Amino acid sequence: MSISDLFDSGFRNRNKGHFSAIVRVALSDGTITPEEKHFLDKLAIKLEISQAEYDEILENPLKYPVNPPLMHTHRLERLYDLARMVYADDVLGEKQQDLLTRFALALGFTAANVGYIVDKALRLVDMNVDLETFTYEMQHMNR
Repeated sequence: MSISDLFDSGFRNRNKGHFSAIVRVALSDGTITPEEKHFLDKLAIKLEISQAEYDEILENPLKYPVNPPLMHTHRLERLYDLARMVYADDVLGEKQQDLLTRFALALGFTAANVGYIVDKALRLVDMNVDLETFTYEMQHMNR
């Protein structure tokens, strides 16, 4: 196996873990709405998730662990995707917010400020900001 194969394998597994985490958020209320399905379909293309992998993850979203990125900006990108999924069906359930908090911790955000980070992320997504604005605002948070 070449080094590029190892890199590709690790990259694909991180993408599957990220997609799996978002599927868990979508399923946290027991159903995937048409809005959530649309979001998942678009994200699967972006993350290069094949149809077979998509179906497998929908069937068992716990199969792939959350693999936190090393770079803070990449963690913010994943938090952005997760927060957008929470708002995909315009209903913020307590279970979804709790799940987002757990995923934020799994992404490497600290327990001391995870509540503030999740609240800020959800406010920004509610304002319909793009990824660039989200990342900027999250990196320049004033407490």
